Amino acid sequence: MPGRIHEWPAWPEYNTDNSTCQDQDFINAKKAIIEEFGPENLQKAWIRVCQDLSSVTDEIIRLGNEIIPICSAEYIVENGFSSDEQEWIKRTGCAIVRGVIPRKEADMLYTEMHQYISDNRDRIKAWPAETPSMYEIYDSPAQNAIRSHPNHLRLQKLLNGLWHDKSGETSSDPLIYYDGVRDRPPKQVFLGLGPHIDAGSLSRWAAPTYRKVYQSIFCGHPENHDAWDLEVRKDAVQDLFKAPSHSSVFRAFQGWTALTPSKAREASILLYPNVATTIAYLLLRPFFNPPKDEADIMDATKWTFNESGCCFPGTEKEESQYLSRSSHPHLRLEECMMHVPDIQAGDTVWWHSDLCHAVDPEHGGAQNASVAFIAAVPTTEMTKTYIKQQLLDGLAGRQPSDSQGKVNETLLKGYQGHGSLSEDARRAFGYYI
Repeated sequence: MPGRIHEWPAWPEYNTDNSTCQDQDFINAKKAIIEEFGPENLQKAWIRVCQDLSSVTDEIIRLGNEIIPICSAEYIVENGFSSDEQEWIKRTGCAIVRGVIPRKEADMLYTEMHQYISDNRDRIKAWPAETPSMYEIYDSPAQNAIRSHPNHLRLQKLLNGLWHDKSGETSSDPLIYYDGVRDRPPKQVFLGLGPHIDAGSLSRWAAPTYRKVYQSIFCGHPENHDAWDLEVRKDAVQDLFKAPSHSSVFRAFQGWTALTPSKAREASILLYPNVATTIAYLLLRPFFNPPKDEADIMDATKWTFNESGCCFPGTEKEESQYLSRSSHPHLRLEECMMHVPDIQAGDTVWWHSDLCHAVDPEHGGAQNASVAFIAAVPTTEMTKTYIKQQLLDGLAGRQPSDSQGKVNETLLKGYQGHGSLSEDARRAFGYYI
């Protein structure tokens, strides 16, 4: 089946027995949801979601990575997404947009980025420590050239526009959120980012406004959850527990812009191409204990409601939300985590902020695999506040506060600042906020 993992990696499995946990944040979050929505509604939602996952997973397995939408930048930059593309992206929560940066230009930018890293290797931070590939640089010339490219800005606006907000308090006009880059050598194994969902882990349950985003699920009507509604989410605090793995800014879509080719088992990315049902399952999972008999695991009616304790499998306050085969069996992760189709330099990969994804643990290719992490961020009051401060920090030589980095990038060899930005780019970088 195209896209499927040929052999499940040594990603962690998450122990479901947290009976000894005494963390009051977990206990309070579970108690607050049960008191607000009631056990009956949670149980009703659990049964419905697990039933829906049966057909969702069957479809993903049948289609393989052909279920992932692929669009052409050449068309959509001029015409926008077609109605079919919009529907497809909203159903799966992800998309590939090819040719956002012209190939020759992407090749040139990679050469520039690689040299920039080499010239400043003794000053910049990178992880993992043993095999550095994730570089904590945020304001390099190559990154800014990609972020400010007219095709990229247009695409970010179109992606933001897939969300809606009837309050009229937000805009699809993009703002630039500083994130790092990856430059991964061949043969380098990487197990640090197995199946996970960003944007806050425990915050989804513990932060009252964030919890309200998912109230249809907790109310017993998961079918009414609108994964594209920004009205409440624009005000949600997703970094209630501050940590470098958490973004304080709402990213409508997280994104990879490829600077080199990649494909399955060559440092690609894996996506779980469903957003609404998957996030509903994740949110309900802490309220239910699995049956003792392994043969009954996939029968949702055999799971028992867990009112006490603080069992949130794969959830740590300072980390992304992780998932595993044993802790989230109805997702059938081993069959449904899909490598994206082959990617060329200049292509982009996008996924909804609630989408499960993973970094390919293998890199069997012959060349470095490099991407710039560039998200689609809409204009909201919260994002404006952060982006304005991010700009002021960057101009003063401070790295963005979400990164918690301490490197003065204005002193790095090759730093150029923002003198070449267009007016549209300056607006997206926060100059006119």
